[in-house]
Amino acid sequence: MLRFAALGLLLASAVTLSSSVVVLENGQPNLWSQTASQVTELPTQDGILTPNPWNYLNRQSLYRLMIAGTDPYLTYMGTTQTENPFWGLALQLGWMQTSGRLADPSGSTTCGLQTGDAMCISPESFWGCMNYFTSTLPFLSAAQQGFLGENIQLKLQVPAGVEGFCTTYTECSASYSNAMTKWDAFFQALKPTSESTLPDNEKKDSILGLYWTAQMATTYSSSTCSVKKSHYSAEEQSFADSWLDSAEYVAAAHFHSNLEKSVLFLNPLPSRILRAGDASPNIADLTEEENYSLTIFSWMKNINTILGGSMVRMWKGAMCSVTTREKGKELLEQLLTNPSFPTATFLSFITEMTTAC
Repeated sequence: MLRFAALGLLLASAVTLSSSVVVLENGQPNLWSQTASQVTELPTQDGILTPNPWNYLNRQSLYRLMIAGTDPYLTYMGTTQTENPFWGLALQLGWMQTSGRLADPSGSTTCGLQTGDAMCISPESFWGCMNYFTSTLPFLSAAQQGFLGENIQLKLQVPAGVEGFCTTYTECSASYSNAMTKWDAFFQALKPTSESTLPDNEKKDSILGLYWTAQMATTYSSSTCSVKKSHYSAEEQSFADSWLDSAEYVAAAHFHSNLEKSVLFLNPLPSRILRAGDASPNIADLTEEENYSLTIFSWMKNINTILGGSMVRMWKGAMCSVTTREKGKELLEQLLTNPSFPTATFLSFITEMTTAC
């Protein structure tokens, strides 16, 4: 616990010094102490667990419970208590909430606003919609595979009049069979991988590969959320597209989305919704780090578009081995967090590694 606390203080200090967005409180995602630490703390009706994924604390609880349920099978991932890849999604949800991206963008309700229900997640939010799938689908799969306890019955709550969101394992498997199959494969692999005699780095790469395969399948399944982008400025829509594109790179590199690494990537993301006229790197009320991250996200998206999508394809081709994926992770970290890193190096690496593969 001392090691966890020390890490928390270090990361919290880094956040305070370098960005206005707050993604950590005492070394944990925002309001983590108010989330459920046991499945029995979730809402229940007639013996069925009924968490409300449209409430921030309930949705964040899904991540906390998945982390607790899978941690025993991920000891080979690293030396700290925060190596679980689900920390990345938990922190991402915290960033969305803090930056106002879970609030109702249509302005027709006060859902998610400090003047209304600050814990409310609006079904009209593009960000909240996308995150619905990356929280509920793996949670339902984890319960089905026995990682939350025995004989768990689950039915997620849904706001009155809201449609298009599955609420049970059976429902989600029918509507999003590919994503649910991939999550099932991830959870089913946890125990045998932890017992494998393979070197830790190979076990880590293998399980992260399954994790990212499931997460990307979920992202593709949630494409119906795209219509909700119309509520936002062209600048925010462009950022959202760039954000989605960036997932292709981190997924192919089997990025280890533990708490420490995820903070590095989330810390410089824009601390508010982008407005018409915002143009990085000269957005006055955003930090230098936020302006830089927006510029890099835009550069990556634009270069890939100019090349007809070939940059993403080449990157995926270059991520052909444990060794190249390790190099790829280091390169992405430099590109996204180091303003002095030359973008030409990124392009030359892709060409070199593609040839080597």
